[in-house]
Amino acid sequence: MATTSENPKPSEPLPSVIQAYWLPAILFCASMFFQLVAIPRSFPPSHYDALGIKSFSSTEQVNEAYQHLSSNWKQGQGPSSTLDMIKVQYAFELLSNPTWKRDYDIFGIDEHLHVMERVKEKYSNAEFSDISLPLLEPTSFEPDQAFEVISSENYVSKLQNSNTLLVQVFSVGSSQCAQFSGSWKRIASLLDGLANTGMIEIGDLKLATYLSEKKYTGAPFFRNGLPSLVAFPPGCKTSDCIVRYTGELSVDAVTDWFATTILSLPRIPYYSMESLAQTFLGKGSRHKVKVIFVSKTGQRATPFVRHVAKNYWSYASFAFAVWREEESIFWSNTFGVEEAPAIVILRDPGVKPVVYHGLMNNSRLIDIMEQNKHQVLPQLRSITSMELGCDPKGYSRAGNDTTVWYCAAVVGRQSAELHKMRETMRRVQEILSNDVDVDQLDDQTASSAAVALKEKRLTFAWVDGEVQKRFCMFYVNVEDSYDTCGPRRDITDVPRLFLVRYKRNDTEVNKKIEENPMNMFASMAARDVDPTSQLVALYKGLNEIPQIIQWISETIRDGDSRDLPFHRTSTPELVPEDVDPIWSKGREQIISSSRGMKQRIGTVPQRISDLMGDPRFGPMLLLGALMSFGFIYLRRNQSIKPKESDNASHPKPEGADGSKLRRRRPKSQTNQNASPSMTNLEPPNAFQMPFTDSDSE
Repeated sequence: MATTSENPKPSEPLPSVIQAYWLPAILFCASMFFQLVAIPRSFPPSHYDALGIKSFSSTEQVNEAYQHLSSNWKQGQGPSSTLDMIKVQYAFELLSNPTWKRDYDIFGIDEHLHVMERVKEKYSNAEFSDISLPLLEPTSFEPDQAFEVISSENYVSKLQNSNTLLVQVFSVGSSQCAQFSGSWKRIASLLDGLANTGMIEIGDLKLATYLSEKKYTGAPFFRNGLPSLVAFPPGCKTSDCIVRYTGELSVDAVTDWFATTILSLPRIPYYSMESLAQTFLGKGSRHKVKVIFVSKTGQRATPFVRHVAKNYWSYASFAFAVWREEESIFWSNTFGVEEAPAIVILRDPGVKPVVYHGLMNNSRLIDIMEQNKHQVLPQLRSITSMELGCDPKGYSRAGNDTTVWYCAAVVGRQSAELHKMRETMRRVQEILSNDVDVDQLDDQTASSAAVALKEKRLTFAWVDGEVQKRFCMFYVNVEDSYDTCGPRRDITDVPRLFLVRYKRNDTEVNKKIEENPMNMFASMAARDVDPTSQLVALYKGLNEIPQIIQWISETIRDGDSRDLPFHRTSTPELVPEDVDPIWSKGREQIISSSRGMKQRIGTVPQRISDLMGDPRFGPMLLLGALMSFGFIYLRRNQSIKPKESDNASHPKPEGADGSKLRRRRPKSQTNQNASPSMTNLEPPNAFQMPFTDSDSE
């Protein structure tokens, strides 16, 4: 009788096992790293351990423990090394000071560790008696009376009355806070007028804990120690939206962070002598006034300068340059700057620069910008049309009661011809604004234009015909207007002068609206029509100053004396020439709740550091390793093939194809004698009936 022996299952190769269990192995190694390396580093021995007492022991217990250790030292029973004695001495001096002990117990602040490390390195091979005691020098810091100290009582009112607030959390016993007091005073002065500042003593536990960061256990702490700077952006009234400063505690770094991150103020770049001419003046916006700050120190722009630059961004471009003695001739000959600091203002091409020497404060800089934000011949733009009185939807510069006023504008593409025409119109404006020059004119009709200019019923301006194509074509309605308006087609550039007479009659406008029985659509169309009547006169004479003055004066006199028809129309809107920068939209529109993408990315290292110190993370990794190992083990040992118990011992019948077994219905004792059914695949008594014409015989 033949017997068969079962062959043992071959063992799997080692690479396949590693490939299957790589995840549990990594999780297990990570858990061991956390338990053996990361967690001990995150929880070093406390200073109470050096004295051999419990944490948060009282000052009396600290003194008793130190006296006990000191008596043992004298008897030769204390620590065997000088380093241990230094640790005990340092712990005693720190915990015996009530202020230092409070900061250490509640917030974990210990800013004197560098002293102990320096002493340990210096006296590592010396006797303890050679060390000069005490190791720590007590510091008593009191804030300046000029700074308001915020407490729990006035915190709510201080926050409600301020749009933007910068707070310093300090301790009266901190030497770092005492060193930072001078810088804080300078920071507060630079932010004066832009944001409120305040100080919070860490002894106000309720308020200090509210503004502190929280560990996984809920314990408060200040990640970078003291002083800690906390900013409340505009609209922020709770601790959920505050922004913490984590950089260097210098005046320049703090003010730049606050101006950029909190106030969303633009930075003003520095230019060299070469890049100033090529980049700033050559490639800058031609329609803006150029403002150059000549600095002697090379420091970045102060917050109030950046705030002024943001407010006047639509009117002027700003730049900084460093004053050097070897370049003094360039500054003197080109801009008229004799010394730094100074501000140079460049307006129209060919106009002499305006220079202001000396230091600048916020109010003086605003006054300078108000006087020089427009060019000598102002540009008619979407943001200046109302202010200049050259908008049919607005009023005259003389006031809302003025009925008739005028606007004389030069329009054309940026070219030498336009610059020459602008210079001519600047001279016309200068002559009409000077009574002496008007009296010297031969034609006395110039007095009409001079009077209108003095009464602010006449405005001179210029328009960029290439940018404002539709506006230009509306007023310059001639056959060859393409020589003035729109993109340049050939070398021909023809600037033109036109004068617009505005007349406002609110009574007649309202009367027309009431008497006209219009439907809803006609009423909506009537609202789009300008409320002011416009009559346009196009100058076709020579570009000579006397003729231009005579034409303007005659047109104004005719417009004031004659009862001209009241004609209303719809004027094309002026196209904005600049796209609003992202910082002009405000922080509240860019960053929701002061927690934008940049701030979230910046907190990733902090979150990783906090995770490394969480003792719960190691056991979680170990649990994940065990669970993944068990899951993979069960899946690999689970049978995935059907059980073949009888097929291995009984051979298959001849002619049977294992891959094409016939499906049979399951049988039981109750249906063994049942009659065959058509649904059976093979009835039990079936046989093949031979046919008579079959070829099988």
